[in-house]
Amino acid sequence: QVQLMESGGGLVQPGGSLRLSCAASGSAFRFNVMGWYRQAPGKQRELVARIFSDFSTNYAGSVKGRFTISRDNAKNMVYLQMNSLKPEDTAVYYCNTAPASGTWGQGTQVTVSS
Repeated sequence: QVQLMESGGGLVQPGGSLRLSCAASGSAFRFNVMGWYRQAPGKQRELVARIFSDFSTNYAGSVKGRFTISRDNAKNMVYLQMNSLKPEDTAVYYCNTAPASGTWGQGTQVTVSS
């Protein structure tokens, strides 16, 4: 079972950038499809980006062109570079396999506000 720890969130002004990191355990990490999810207050958790074992990626329409997911298999890490942030990107961000499995990490709060 993969264990996950997210970090890198914070408060940023609209138009700003943040880079989220996710440390994952497990020797099979490099074979997993990994995703970044977010949950805004009062809304369901949604998948915003995923990266496959061959490093191909896809994105939700709301973040395409602004967010970039990447992975470092040697370090069991997944990253989410977020640019041109908007207030509607405010949420708790989580990483997990895609589709999600096991226990969720605590997430990292991203707040976009002036």
